[in-house]
Amino acid sequence: MSELPAAFDVDALVGQLKHDPATALATLRGPAERGDPQAQYLLGQACMEGRGVAVDLQAGMHWFERAANAGLAIAMNMLGRCHELGTGTPANLELAAVWYRKAAGEGLDWGMYNLANLLGTGRGVRRDERAAFVHYLRAAQLGHAKSMNLVGRCLEEGIGVERDPAAAPDWYRRSAEAGDFRGQASHASLLLAAGRIDEAVVWLQQALAQGSPSFLAHTLPMLAKSPHAQVRALTIR
Repeated sequence: MSELPAAFDVDALVGQLKHDPATALATLRGPAERGDPQAQYLLGQACMEGRGVAVDLQAGMHWFERAANAGLAIAMNMLGRCHELGTGTPANLELAAVWYRKAAGEGLDWGMYNLANLLGTGRGVRRDERAAFVHYLRAAQLGHAKSMNLVGRCLEEGIGVERDPAAAPDWYRRSAEAGDFRGQASHASLLLAAGRIDEAVVWLQQALAQGSPSFLAHTLPMLAKSPHAQVRALTIR
């Protein structure tokens, strides 16, 4: 297999794809075509995002598939996402689960998280909340912020694991500190319940600053009904 040059710096090239995609693609294309999985994965990302080339979802999926079949875990996960969302290929939740499971088996936290989401909802696989919790926990122990929040929720509500609300706050805090906006909201909710309003407001500000549109649509009306003026003020935009 022809590999990328010895001096190849993946992190530097990722940055270059953002600021000088044409030069980055010139570095990537040859090695990708000759079989280098890391180059294939990055080229797939460029095709998906339209960096240096026109957006081409099918080409992006093609490069992910080649890299995944070569054993690159992050490409396995992205190929799973393509199958889950129907990006560059018809949606196929069963295939998504197959590739997430492969990525998880390679130790990739995102693969564990995405597989857990399918297991917890029974999409593409038999619903198994216990198995979902196990995968969330594995990912959380690797530092995956979104999984930390979901471990907290599972423990708080007894989803797939024996209910243990005393253990949930630490996972919410860890998720918040790791930067997940849902974890920040979960952590803030417990701080509000404990009367630690000023601390809660700080975390809510961070959650609202980076939250997705669906998160904001759900959260802002709730905050607007808060008995605390500092919290209601966060909804004024």
